[in-house]
Amino acid sequence: MKFTLKDYQRDAVRDSLNNLGKARRLWHGEADRTAFSLTAVTGAGKTVMAAATFEALFHGDDEFSFDADPGAVVIWFSDDPSLNEQTRFRFIEVSDRINYTDLVVVENTFNRPKFQAGKIYFLNTQKLSKNSLLVRGHDPEEMAAKLDGTFPNMRPDLRAYTIWDTIQNTIEDPDLTLYLVLDEAHRGMGTQTAASQNAKSTIVQRLINGVGSVPGIPAVWGISATVERFNKAIESAGKHIKLPNVEVDASKVQESGLIKDTILLDIPDNVGDFDTVLVRRATDKLKESTAAWAAYSKQQQEAHIVVPLMVLQVPNTPDPDEIGRALDTIFERYPELPSASVAHVFGDHTTQRFGNRDVPYIEPQRVEESTWVRVLIAKDAISTGWDCPRAEVMVSFRAAKDKTHITQLLGRLVRSPLARRIPGNDRLNAVDCLLPKFNRKAVEQVVDELTTGSEAATPGRVLIDYIEVVPNPAVSPAVWEAFEALPSQTRPQRGAKPAVRLTALAHELASDDILPGAGRLAHAEMHAALDKFQADNAAKIKDKRQSVLVVDGKTVKADMLGKGRSLEQFWEDADVAVIDDAYRRAARIFSPAIAHSYVDHLASQEADRDDDPEAFLEAIVEARVTVAGLGLVMEAQAYFDAEADKLAKAWLSKYREQIKVLSDDRRESYRQIIEMSTEPQDAGLLKPEARYEATKANENGKVRVFPVWDSHLLCDQAGKYPADMNDWECTVVETEAARPGFTSWYRNPQQPGQSSLGIAYQEAGQYKILRPDFIFFAEQDGQVVADIVDPHGLHLADALPKLQGLAMYAENHASAYRRIESVAEVKGKLRVLDLTKAEVRKQIGAAADAGSLFGDSIAEDY
Repeated sequence: MKFTLKDYQRDAVRDSLNNLGKARRLWHGEADRTAFSLTAVTGAGKTVMAAATFEALFHGDDEFSFDADPGAVVIWFSDDPSLNEQTRFRFIEVSDRINYTDLVVVENTFNRPKFQAGKIYFLNTQKLSKNSLLVRGHDPEEMAAKLDGTFPNMRPDLRAYTIWDTIQNTIEDPDLTLYLVLDEAHRGMGTQTAASQNAKSTIVQRLINGVGSVPGIPAVWGISATVERFNKAIESAGKHIKLPNVEVDASKVQESGLIKDTILLDIPDNVGDFDTVLVRRATDKLKESTAAWAAYSKQQQEAHIVVPLMVLQVPNTPDPDEIGRALDTIFERYPELPSASVAHVFGDHTTQRFGNRDVPYIEPQRVEESTWVRVLIAKDAISTGWDCPRAEVMVSFRAAKDKTHITQLLGRLVRSPLARRIPGNDRLNAVDCLLPKFNRKAVEQVVDELTTGSEAATPGRVLIDYIEVVPNPAVSPAVWEAFEALPSQTRPQRGAKPAVRLTALAHELASDDILPGAGRLAHAEMHAALDKFQADNAAKIKDKRQSVLVVDGKTVKADMLGKGRSLEQFWEDADVAVIDDAYRRAARIFSPAIAHSYVDHLASQEADRDDDPEAFLEAIVEARVTVAGLGLVMEAQAYFDAEADKLAKAWLSKYREQIKVLSDDRRESYRQIIEMSTEPQDAGLLKPEARYEATKANENGKVRVFPVWDSHLLCDQAGKYPADMNDWECTVVETEAARPGFTSWYRNPQQPGQSSLGIAYQEAGQYKILRPDFIFFAEQDGQVVADIVDPHGLHLADALPKLQGLAMYAENHASAYRRIESVAEVKGKLRVLDLTKAEVRKQIGAAADAGSLFGDSIAEDY
């Protein structure tokens, strides 16, 4: 892959490959058909995950310990040709092992007996309809129903093969494995009513389950943000074994920064026609966003400058003059916009007349790259599958009843333009949506759908009636310095490999000229570690090396007359294939790159590559046997991983200050490397430069204005910070503010980001992130000190795991804080546990439930 996969993407690829490997074995071993689904919120990178999966499927992958399927054939199926084109371009963009010649769009001229192994064929619903030139009236279901065999061999347009023949021949070839991938798998599956069960099956269902003489596809993989309909259709048909579905954790997607943190919704406060007012407001936001991205790109010296886009969503039967008036308003408010910066994506692909303007059509998949488009006019068809991360502002002229369309369209808007979070800047991590035709109740329905997780996307926050808060000028630089020094933790990654982390770190350090030749140095350190391991375990390695060179087995001899059996053992020298297989397994332990360089290292000790090439080649073979034997020693992997992890940590610590002064983009690369660990890793906090906060709440039709607070690290122009807090939280803030030496406080955001303090904890074997509510700052003996105070609910199942995670954090980071306290209400009274005390942490570790701890003598009244 050209891109480094996020941890949740790696997990999804690993699980998908496990399913595909099982599907292949079941099909060729038992002739069983299988199916499973992959579900992830919009913006998670489903196409990237699919590309990584296909790379491994066609070529094998050592990281995932997956062997290639030499007979793999993939059909990528959707109901939209433009969506297929976008996917094909995306595969070319992200993959370095899938050739563009292996991405075949099935055109009407396609005419082959079978699909070729190692290729991905792009098909859409229309190509399988009766009117398609690939089929032209040939229906396998109807042909199978004909009993008299009339004209059994006729084919449309004198074709040798219809597309159904090609599919059937591919499935029936024992050397091939046909995998069907359904993009947007919820579409085309029909409904599960009794009437629809008896109706003629859809094209998609015929493809999956088979039709007439054409058998069902052996392995089916459905991909969508909502796969319930696909899963039900597979289960109800009962023709495929259901493999475990792959589900991507939405919170991990949010943590990754691939989708924006905040959706800002604007609606009119009064009844009336506010189209012009809000279009002007949206234009101002487009102008502000353009200036903000330009300034950021200049500051960071970004090669890729984000050019923001405004989307105007109109009804299905729009008034051209109304759209024309909106465009006039936009150009009056933003005269710097070129006149030819408007396009549309309507179903009729012709130039449209809006007012006195002619607006051309653009294909949806070309909008992102076509930066000349600054205003895009769309209906609702664009809402599924379209990908345009630079869409920063949307104005919808739809009525309230179309809230589902708005919800789906928002999924097109929440992707981060640079595929990463912009550190500390909410302005660039937010998208603006203006809804002049919506009343407040309808907007709140949209908010509810988004925050409960719809098929669009679930950003961290959806805000109405918001203000921007910035760093409080009354807060001293010493407080911000103390804030940025606080250790925040990353979520560990399943299957992370220390050797891969080390080599990735070496690559980045070398490319930034922080440590020239870092890759060579890393390999040399690992070679020395393996040399030491060999010296310490010589006897074990000798035995394992011998087991690689000699293959032993048993021959069964059967006496047919006497019906007796005997076993005779045999030994044979291993051939090259056996040695290569053993070496490849060992290389997965040490990483292929380090295993390869270590073989060279060992061989160079026995012979000179230039002076005696033949002896050097023999030494290479011997070295590969040695590495294969090393890989069979049980203790080798734990030792090697520990050494690689130790060196990576040493380099990250040594070069921390040099990494901190790099650009945001470069720092992001190191942040991802820090996270590539099976244990929580520390990362510093970042000072927030801008953040949005809600100022009101609507409760049963009544608007409640949030109270404002003093001394917060962030504030509005009046020095105030709006915050909606419960009674406990209010008591905590008031109590802490009254303590001697208090200077300021910070309400820790519950959304992921580099300005949010995170603490890792384990629940049911899975790592999660706790974000304590408050950090307080005070002056003590001329120094700024920090306190964590976390009001802790006891009614939830994760109360104890969170408390135990906080205790572990306190044990490892006691020097960073003056106090680390957890507060909870017991019998109407607030009680506090001081986690800086070893006895308190010990009892928390041994506790069966959190409630008993706060009622125990180790707790005090708050």
